[in-house]
Amino acid sequence: MYLHPQPVVVACTGHALAAGALLLLASDTRIGTAGAFKIGLNEVAIQLPLPVFATELARDRLSKRHFTSATLQARIYEPHAACDAGYLDRVVAADELQRAALEEARRLGVFSQAAYAATKQRGRAATVERIRATLHDDVATLVGLR
Repeated sequence: MYLHPQPVVVACTGHALAAGALLLLASDTRIGTAGAFKIGLNEVAIQLPLPVFATELARDRLSKRHFTSATLQARIYEPHAACDAGYLDRVVAADELQRAALEEARRLGVFSQAAYAATKQRGRAATVERIRATLHDDVATLVGLR
């Protein structure tokens, strides 16, 4: 998703913890629903180290001022605060979510796909390089092989 050449728009209908938060971080545009929902990387809070790939996605997509609290301190956000942190780009009422996501997808869909893909790849190349360079060891550590 992070390098998919076409625009990736996500409509977050509720909670997005751990892998759900990673899906948000890997998407291009993230629109969430207002409500009593939890969004964040809770791995450290449940005694798991955050994988390198997750840390790098967070470093790239989250606000620098929220990076430590969101990763190392496993802060969980409600949707409006998640928008400030960088998990979401915008928060709308539940009955507006589908319309807002489709509207954004249509807006992005008129762009030159070649230009979009090339710019996305260039802008995200350093993060992807870091993830690829560490992925084998990262996965081995996570599954207990090291």
